[in-house]
Amino acid sequence: MYEAQTAALNCPCMEFPPMANPAPIITAYQEARSRAGRNSSAPPGILRRLFSKPQESPAPEHFVPVLIAVGDASPLEGFEWLGSETPEEHRQKLLSQPVEDGGALLARMAAQNQECAAEEGWDWPGEELLGPMEGGEAVNRFLGISDFHGKTIPLVLAEIPVSHPWEVFACVPFGGWNACPSNAEHMAAAKYWYEKYGAVPAVITRDVLEYDLPAPVKREEAMALALEQYAFCPDIVDQGCASVGCLADTLAKSTKWYFWWD
Repeated sequence: MYEAQTAALNCPCMEFPPMANPAPIITAYQEARSRAGRNSSAPPGILRRLFSKPQESPAPEHFVPVLIAVGDASPLEGFEWLGSETPEEHRQKLLSQPVEDGGALLARMAAQNQECAAEEGWDWPGEELLGPMEGGEAVNRFLGISDFHGKTIPLVLAEIPVSHPWEVFACVPFGGWNACPSNAEHMAAAKYWYEKYGAVPAVITRDVLEYDLPAPVKREEAMALALEQYAFCPDIVDQGCASVGCLADTLAKSTKWYFWWD
């Protein structure tokens, strides 16, 4: 049904229609993660399940599985914004460029936020916004794959043909609008967080990005990480948990990271 949206990805994609129970989606994602982890010695097979057949594309020798929204909530509409550049040209351009140091990028974003705050006469993030490291809830499931009624949104499980997790942002158009970082900035942050915490991009919708982690971050590292994430995506605090401390408490308990840009 969504072949036109996913064609530019040029990789195996398995479609999941809306369903009340997300378990089959999570099982398929975990299976793909497992196969991706074994693919250094042999090319993986194409995932076969009941819901739909993957597109007729050869399975890549290296891939990163990502759950991508299709339909009205899909980021894949961003391919239309490339102008005369084809998706493959855009992909190769991003992959050929050196990835910016993610730590430096996040520090620069924090400094920019601090400058803007100073111009308006207040400290950033300030004691009130920092808050105590408490009140957070564990997030150990993907939130962005479901709607407000608890039913999953239309999704595909795409086996993105790249060697490293951060390179998915060269293949999936996401960002560069409003306050959402550009694809290149997403690559930089993702590389930094993967190398430091093992975080991998796992869910991408039109305005939501989620990461999957092998384990929660250490509690003593959570506040510094929360400040980085707040600089990267202010909406998760300003329109979410209300304090950086609460976000840090959440990160110290969670194996999923949630980002949302208005």
